[in-house]
Amino acid sequence: MDPQVLTELDTDTTSAVHDLLAAAGAGDGADPFSEQFLLTLRAGGARDGVHHVVVPGTGRAVGGYAQLDGEYAELAVHPQERRRGLGSALVGALEGLTADPHVWAHGDLDAAKALAERRGYRRDRVLWQMRRPLTDPLPDLHVPDGITLRSFEPGSDDEEFLRVNNAAFDWHPEQGGWTGRELAARQAEDWFDAEGFLLATDESGRLLGYHWTKVHPATGDEPAMGEVYVLGVDPAAHGRGLGRVLTLGGLHHLRDRGLGTVLLYVEADNGPAVGVYERLGFTVHAADVNYAR
Repeated sequence: MDPQVLTELDTDTTSAVHDLLAAAGAGDGADPFSEQFLLTLRAGGARDGVHHVVVPGTGRAVGGYAQLDGEYAELAVHPQERRRGLGSALVGALEGLTADPHVWAHGDLDAAKALAERRGYRRDRVLWQMRRPLTDPLPDLHVPDGITLRSFEPGSDDEEFLRVNNAAFDWHPEQGGWTGRELAARQAEDWFDAEGFLLATDESGRLLGYHWTKVHPATGDEPAMGEVYVLGVDPAAHGRGLGRVLTLGGLHHLRDRGLGTVLLYVEADNGPAVGVYERLGFTVHAADVNYAR
């Protein structure tokens, strides 16, 4: 049961990890890995600052898996391999790779709480998933004079988007510091739709803010849903009500596509953003927790 630390994964191991994640998600009712970690996994896993920790199971090549990106990590144990110490083995390996691991637990599950307590971790960040039915009436969309709301144009808008994104999220460990690599990886995803990537520009064409929407296809448990994927406003344009305008623009777009529900993720301690979303009818649906020592 000794963990193996790797800097990249071969095809068979990657396939086994995907099987593990699918089994854990089905068993727990919450996807164990977030988009950024899945993108790294699908790309083969070889990237500066990324480590993979694999623990074999009973009769399976991968009983537990963790991915460390910088100081942030996510992990999962196959439902049939639990209560055998694999979770602790994974965390112990992470602690050997970085002095201060920050481990995400999606769904705020009791098993994750217990593992965190045993290893001396506390709740460091809480990410809420909020939802709103699009069947409820939406406020009218009023775009201020001098502002244009239009769709993203891949290539020509890339540089301006990165400028505003990195200014708006300079504090954020996952969303800040993007380069063309992060943008290109998402543009290559099947769900990418430039029409639902809304930009607010001024009369000179300068980007002031954006609302990138996403559509999740229907699954066996839930119908198709829209998402406020990322919404950012240039700090230099704060105080002009653009956050509400951009949010409503995206919500109207998703409703007009025939979707019945929209979700978003927001840091639980981001009071201003939570207040905007609550006033627009969003309520907390689930929580993801980041644990740190």
